[in-house]
Amino acid sequence: MSDPLRIVLAILATWRVAHLIAREDGPFDIVVRVRARAGHGVMGRLMDCPYCLSLWLAAPWAFWIARDPVEWIAVWLAVSGGASMLERVSSTAEAGSREPGA
Repeated sequence: MSDPLRIVLAILATWRVAHLIAREDGPFDIVVRVRARAGHGVMGRLMDCPYCLSLWLAAPWAFWIARDPVEWIAVWLAVSGGASMLERVSSTAEAGSREPGA
């Protein structure tokens, strides 16, 4: 598998899981129940922020792609950044579809 394809897959997977945890209820409301149990502490705040989650979720993907420590940092930030951009686009699109007349 080529490196560009790996990066695209890592970005999509990171965004999907971050969005699921932060914005969705999950299958059988599992995620929403875990989020409620996490409360307002550090873990609860982390679970409410797809941008914060993307930093943590991108790290293992960077190990899958990078070949050395410096490259790992660049890939880690790139994957998190790509997932954050997808989150921004999806939340803007969602907000636009809720506007009256849209």
